[in-house]
Amino acid sequence: MTEHKEKSKEKKKPAGEKKAAPPGKAVKGKMKEEHVVARLAETYKNQVVPSMMKRFQYKSSMQVPRLEKICVNIGVGQATQDAKLIDAAVRDLEAIVGQKVVVTHARKSISNFKLREKMPIGCRVTLRRARMYEFLDRFISVAVPRLRDFRGLSDKSFDGRGNYTIGIKEHVVFPEIDVDKITKIIGMDITFVTTADTDQEAYELLKSFGMPFVKRQEVLETANVS
Repeated sequence: MTEHKEKSKEKKKPAGEKKAAPPGKAVKGKMKEEHVVARLAETYKNQVVPSMMKRFQYKSSMQVPRLEKICVNIGVGQATQDAKLIDAAVRDLEAIVGQKVVVTHARKSISNFKLREKMPIGCRVTLRRARMYEFLDRFISVAVPRLRDFRGLSDKSFDGRGNYTIGIKEHVVFPEIDVDKITKIIGMDITFVTTADTDQEAYELLKSFGMPFVKRQEVLETANVS
């Protein structure tokens, strides 16, 4: 009897003690996530940097311009009459970029537009690093080919400081948006901010990523016809 009691005491464990995980298996909630590098991030490192150094005769790879951030902005002018349009725009933009967005408010009141100060009037988001490259990849590969009557992006939308802005009239070109569930088709402005000093460097940088700019020959032919 005494030997049986001693064995039963040894088998019992304290209430707070946890069972050790078996060898080769990670503890639940502490599994290490596998880091996946964005495709265009690898493209920039392996292809864009060497081609830009050869094109502009840079002495160091640190001089090569890089994509710093992507800013997406949506203005909802009809939100002054229907506040639910802001919620729909926020939901759609978060589905597109996969990131929390910020609601923008009016800075001052304008009576002609029935606009009051601090009234929600749109939303915006800034993408950096991996999410920036992933959005750029989806924008070039999926969204741009779905634009209506697309003949190439204009190369005259640079601001003189190496930044490029494009306006999209319909946000349904992104595959994340379900056409049957949207309440209203809205447009957006997308700004690509680079570290380039000139527009020519920014143009070559975005073109190296695969941005489908309109060809110069097509621009000249259109001008001659008109």
